Amino acid sequence: MMTVKKLLHTRMRVNDVERSVKFYEQALGLKCTRRHTSPRGAQLVFLATPNSDEEIELCQMPDGTRPVQVQPDLMHLAFEVDDLLGFAAALKKKGFPLSDGPTRTSSGSVIAFIDAPEGYEVELIQKAK
Repeated sequence: MMTVKKLLHTRMRVNDVERSVKFYEQALGLKCTRRHTSPRGAQLVFLATPNSDEEIELCQMPDGTRPVQVQPDLMHLAFEVDDLLGFAAALKKKGFPLSDGPTRTSSGSVIAFIDAPEGYEVELIQKAK
């Protein structure tokens, strides 16, 4: 049976690509790996995550398209952190307060959320030791 080889990236549409890049770089430490304009005129930015091959693709459509309106709890990105309370404190100093949590799960992990531009949720997970 044929299967896919691996996940390469996940695309997220945004209204302001520069604002979103700033959030992901400043709040989470992601790195921009490349930028270009698609054949349809969309601005594309790819962000690398530490210790992962998969990237996040941010896509801002050309002017004149409907703005992005993310439905609550539609999707989220999840990132592992070593020290959730320390990470949350650093986020708050940078102007990115938690929107929910921290909460201990039944597995012993601790989770919390921050909101990215357009309302995308970002989950932070400190795995149980």
